[in-house]
Amino acid sequence: MADYLDPALPVERRVEDLLSRMTVAEKAALMFHPSTQPGDTPDAPAALAAAEEDVVNRGITHFNVLGGEDSAAVARWHNTIQEMAESTRLGIPITLSSDPRHGFRDNPFTGQALDSLSRWPETTGIAAIGTAEAARAYGEAIRREFLAMGIRVYLGPMADIFSEPRWSRGFGTWGEDPSRVAEFTVAFIEALRGGPELGAGSVAAVVKHFPGGGPQLRGDDAHDPRYPEQVYPGGRQELHIEPFVKAFAAGATQVMTYYGKPVGTDWPEVGFAFSEPVVRDILRRRLGFDGIVVTDWNLLESTPMGDIEFGPNGWGLEDRTAVERAGIALAVGVDQFGGDRNPALIEELVDSGQIAESRLDESVRRLLREKFRLGAFEHRRVDVDTAGAICGAPELLEAGRQAQRDSLVLISQKDPAPIAPTARLFLDGLTAAGAGLPNEIVDDPSQADAIVVRRDAPYEEGRGSLGDFFRGGSLEFSPAELAQLKAYAAIAPVHVAVFLERPAVLAPLVDIATSVVGDFGASDAVVLDALSGMAPFTGTLPFDIPSSMAAVEASREDVPFDTAEPSFRFGHGIRTGASVAV
Repeated sequence: MADYLDPALPVERRVEDLLSRMTVAEKAALMFHPSTQPGDTPDAPAALAAAEEDVVNRGITHFNVLGGEDSAAVARWHNTIQEMAESTRLGIPITLSSDPRHGFRDNPFTGQALDSLSRWPETTGIAAIGTAEAARAYGEAIRREFLAMGIRVYLGPMADIFSEPRWSRGFGTWGEDPSRVAEFTVAFIEALRGGPELGAGSVAAVVKHFPGGGPQLRGDDAHDPRYPEQVYPGGRQELHIEPFVKAFAAGATQVMTYYGKPVGTDWPEVGFAFSEPVVRDILRRRLGFDGIVVTDWNLLESTPMGDIEFGPNGWGLEDRTAVERAGIALAVGVDQFGGDRNPALIEELVDSGQIAESRLDESVRRLLREKFRLGAFEHRRVDVDTAGAICGAPELLEAGRQAQRDSLVLISQKDPAPIAPTARLFLDGLTAAGAGLPNEIVDDPSQADAIVVRRDAPYEEGRGSLGDFFRGGSLEFSPAELAQLKAYAAIAPVHVAVFLERPAVLAPLVDIATSVVGDFGASDAVVLDALSGMAPFTGTLPFDIPSSMAAVEASREDVPFDTAEPSFRFGHGIRTGASVAV
């Protein structure tokens, strides 16, 4: 038996043995991390053909799994592509990763919710609960359900600071407070790991997006070629790096660079994956990070995502070829290219003498080491029936529902009494399905004793990136929306719940509504139960709520808590009968 197949041998010996057997092509293939997606049926020809091309012909062994009808389908797909990998010359097992799957937002670029899993608030909602224990519970649920499906790498957490209120990805962060971001990042990573070291029962974390993705110019996200700029008008580069320092100290083994290119700093105006002072000097040398550095997706070539041709996203290097961009990233210290699937690019660099094979060996060692630590060679299959039983297990479903309840923030109220059980309700933007309400639900607002409205935080259509998957622009509710709420309020008390994907300007709603609730991903039933007094409000804001768009526009993108005279501050929340402020 080859040394690399012997689990009794030390990891480093196994790494060196396997590395010595690999060709340049096999090493190059290890350095790509594209997507894979199960077909609609287990034997879907197109999905199988695409996977065989990647796994068998290209030799790729890392994949971000998209889609999947349910958790059992993901588990079956894991086993299918592992079988393909076993047929290759060296039989290197597949490592499956995934973006977040447990929330309420569904976005093919940042995370696709899976109904068969427990459902939790978005990450800002865990921050709204306000305890590191909540972050640990969230990480533990993900670890259990991901392991059951065969997913060994979580593309997160986001250690980015939500310092720019308009940033369309802020809902994936732990909020605006840098110390909370660092604390909760550490707790979550430790829960994913499930022990002091990575092992067969671990899910590895890919902490992102180095060196901090929050300070996007005007909050417009760098997924979109219109918005590549990242800015630091307050000179706070170091502040945004601090959560990553804590994550590395806690044992994080992988980190992802962001798309953004800094402008107006002493860093070169190129995407961070190509930045020598950021990756080589800060990440590798100053911070001493020797784990895996993976780029954000499709910096080298494009890929179809539904109706969108996504990439290449190599900001600042758009005039360079894919081979040239790959060479620059390798030279500064990148190990793996997210989203891309063309190992021939790296083979060309080696064949032409632009990159030494020994440079590939540095990255391949890191990538193999992670596979061995995770026990990937010894655990090549998952049990599909077990996946179906663990994923969405009753105790995990209830833990997720409780987190939804605990994350709700009662921002304002004019009447402390909950909605009475005898009140007739008119609902706009939600349904009573699953709620424990005894109330009569009416179809005509004029017949209602109370009106409950759910809305998303405002955004400007067409301003957001990639078909409004990333919502950007104004945080103010439109005059038409406010007029509708005023019309309701003329009939009956209005209770408004707003999904705070971004910190909306809520002052006009506070003036109109009897109560305003901030949610971060919760079922309609959870919201209605809280408004009816069947569950207490205990959450607190994970960020400031700005008083106006003028205040947002005057604030500095890289400076937390920089909007003037916010309507509600971080830590605000009305508990049952008492206001809480931090």
